[in-house]
Amino acid sequence: MDIAGAGIFIISTLIGLFVLLLMLRFLLRLAKADYYNPISQGIVSITNPVVKPVSLAVPSLGRFDLPTLLVAILVQFIGLMVTMALYGYPFFSLLYLGWAMVGVVSLVLNIYFFALIIVVIASWIAPNTGHPVLSLATQITEPLCDPARRLIPPMGGLDLSVMFVIMGLILLEEYLLVPPLAAILRVQSGLMIGL
Repeated sequence: MDIAGAGIFIISTLIGLFVLLLMLRFLLRLAKADYYNPISQGIVSITNPVVKPVSLAVPSLGRFDLPTLLVAILVQFIGLMVTMALYGYPFFSLLYLGWAMVGVVSLVLNIYFFALIIVVIASWIAPNTGHPVLSLATQITEPLCDPARRLIPPMGGLDLSVMFVIMGLILLEEYLLVPPLAAILRVQSGLMIGL
């Protein structure tokens, strides 16, 4: 029985889910999403115990929730340190901080990608649905889609701009942004959500 492997799985899953909630909080504020949505309130109440103390020392920059972003990177960094120690590597390395940042960037791109997929599928299956998840997915992705719609207006009722936004996200995630950063920092894949 591989106890270290089980520990790594548990740690990476729990840390990854918490970082996911932190980045959702970050993106919700960035997009000015509905705070009174029950999902928004749930995310804020789960992440508040960690974010609120940091926000007393580090101010937000308008809609850019710097305290939440810093907490997400720090939590990812701590998770990586513990995971690497369980693998038998040194507990602390500044390289892990770079890995944490790459993981957070990758996670943000994945959140946008899956939110867009949810919006597209829902627009085909159940347009004008007021479900809280769909509402937040739409609000999160609107800052990306709105500029694309100005460049590529809807044609015959089809909004092709979303397809180009999805292609752009895939290019950043798979070719242009994450892989070069991961190669420079020699990121080991599969350590955390986002990496």
